[in-house]
Amino acid sequence: MLVSRRACAAIAVLVLAGSFSADAHTFQDPRAAPPAEAAQAGSRQAVKVFIDCLNVSCDSNFFTTEISFVDHVRDRKDADVHVLITSEGTGGGGEKYTVSVIGLGAYAGVDHLVNYISRPAETPDELRRGLAGAIKVGLVHYVSDRPEGSRLRITYEKPEGGVTATSEDPWDHWYLRSSLSVYTNGERLTNSTEIYGSVGASRVTDPLKIDVSANVSYGRGRYTVGDGEPDIINISRTVNLNGMAVFSLTPRWSAGLRASASRSTYYNQRLVLRATPAIEYNIYPYSESTRRQFTFNYSAGFRHFRYDEETIFERTEETRPVQSFLASGTFKQPWGSFYTSFEATQYLNDFAKNRLVLYSSTNVRLFKGFSVRFFGDIERIRDQIYLSKGGASIDQILLRRRQLATSYSYYMSFGFTYSFGSIHNNIVNTRFESSY
Repeated sequence: MLVSRRACAAIAVLVLAGSFSADAHTFQDPRAAPPAEAAQAGSRQAVKVFIDCLNVSCDSNFFTTEISFVDHVRDRKDADVHVLITSEGTGGGGEKYTVSVIGLGAYAGVDHLVNYISRPAETPDELRRGLAGAIKVGLVHYVSDRPEGSRLRITYEKPEGGVTATSEDPWDHWYLRSSLSVYTNGERLTNSTEIYGSVGASRVTDPLKIDVSANVSYGRGRYTVGDGEPDIINISRTVNLNGMAVFSLTPRWSAGLRASASRSTYYNQRLVLRATPAIEYNIYPYSESTRRQFTFNYSAGFRHFRYDEETIFERTEETRPVQSFLASGTFKQPWGSFYTSFEATQYLNDFAKNRLVLYSSTNVRLFKGFSVRFFGDIERIRDQIYLSKGGASIDQILLRRRQLATSYSYYMSFGFTYSFGSIHNNIVNTRFESSY
């Protein structure tokens, strides 16, 4: 018994000595106070992450609950890592999402890029899970050397059939699409119905892009005036057939052809045929288009018109040569997004018939919690050759059934957002949300 007690005492001394030895962590009592290094690591806060869905629809509540190994914050200024999500359409009808993981503060200069490509028929749940997986991959580097990194596990999903190489495509990159929408509303004295339908096909590869589409819209509205007056019936029809083929010449140059056929009762156009070859130059390589691009596009061709009613220039049919210049830029950066375009169109047989259009859309964070947004369009109009000689009736004016003569048009919107308070964004509580 005496030997046993001495043995126990010796073991206890060894255990205590081991707990204070820098090289004997395996003997450390987990309930005891940790060494200085471990204590410092244990007190380190989780990586602060700001997930920024720039012009992309994201389920932020899902990301908060699904990506639980980081600390979600509400503003980029409070973050260690800025996750910027941008997107652009793919030739197969899906979306290519670019997840730019940008290190801030102590992680400045440590950036990663992860891509996620969605399928055309992907459900919202499949999309948000795919994006969450891409975000997790991008964040691994920032948490791998932290205490929470030891709890991460890596899994790998084999491709179907175990094949990793590119397999045969029975559709040869062709993607077909269709849609139909019906809207109806009514009250005792008014009712309206609108129908929209479209079909299309596209084939997108690196050297060649082809897209053809057709869309039709029909609207009918009934308005009861009363006092024995007949009901006012408002009917509008629009048909558009469009085709485009674009060849990639270099990383910055491309050339192509656009052609279309359309009909619009609003513009007094029974038939409009267009064909315009074009060439385009991008200041930045097209491979960077998810984050930035600035293009210059020039096209020249013809437009052939047949009108529903004789025009103010006493024409029922005419063909005019036309040229257009378009400069446009898109920037999606950590500070926000900016898009602008300037278009000039002119009939070559009458330089006085022209149109200038300036459009801009901006969403910028100026400082912590404060951002401004603006979008607007200004047009100088000198090309209304389609206006009806008979003018527009009172009904057509009030119901916007016909385009009216004008020398300009504009629309603008401006606003700002300012938020302050807790920087954390880790709690999800959806109770009573549907009651607001």
